Amino acid sequence: MFDNWTFWALLSAAFAALTAILAKVGVSGIGSDFATLVRTMVILAFAAGVVAVTRGWPTPGSVPARTIVFLVLSGLATGASWLCYFRALKLGDAARVAPIDKLSVVLVAVFGVAFLGERLAPLNWLGIALIAAGAILVGWR
Repeated sequence: MFDNWTFWALLSAAFAALTAILAKVGVSGIGSDFATLVRTMVILAFAAGVVAVTRGWPTPGSVPARTIVFLVLSGLATGASWLCYFRALKLGDAARVAPIDKLSVVLVAVFGVAFLGERLAPLNWLGIALIAAGAILVGWR
């Protein structure tokens, strides 16, 4: 079970759902950018703790520069995403914000095919289209 990607993906979805609800309550009464900062500090401490406990620190100089560049770029994209997400939660309903945010699933499929050479079957594309349609319908006011 612990070596199955589906298990971890479903667990990620459950925690992401909790994130939306807890963040919506947490962002009330404070600025969304400050809320993002607090969340980020908690994540940093938590991730550092996990790496320390699992002894996952690589030896200095063993991580390729290309890897570092892409992880930094990913971190910048994550930060921008979180700032936008918390601003959206501050302004809108969590039940509408979260599905629109999950249009990222559609974009990952498109980007994966366009930039990573991944391939999706017609049935997969139908699923992507349904995800897009569902997110838009839930987010529609």
